[in-house]
Amino acid sequence: MNQPDDDRQAEESRRILDRVSHEADSSLLARASAGLRDHVTAKDGEAEDRIDRLGTRIGRSLGLILTAALFIWLVVFLIRGG
Repeated sequence: MNQPDDDRQAEESRRILDRVSHEADSSLLARASAGLRDHVTAKDGEAEDRIDRLGTRIGRSLGLILTAALFIWLVVFLIRGG
């Protein structure tokens, strides 16, 4: 192969390795918590409709609270020998 093709392939390999190492550096917990925060705060909603965004935030927050409460209840139920 000629030199320009080798240089281009080497550069592409470096970019791929840099991207993979960057993705591996970010922890799973940090990505999951950021995703959950973005979901609950309705970052995916329409920015112009404030009422719709507020309703989405309230609904998602209540859903998260209800899920946590049910999980806690289940753990307590199982610990007590349900």
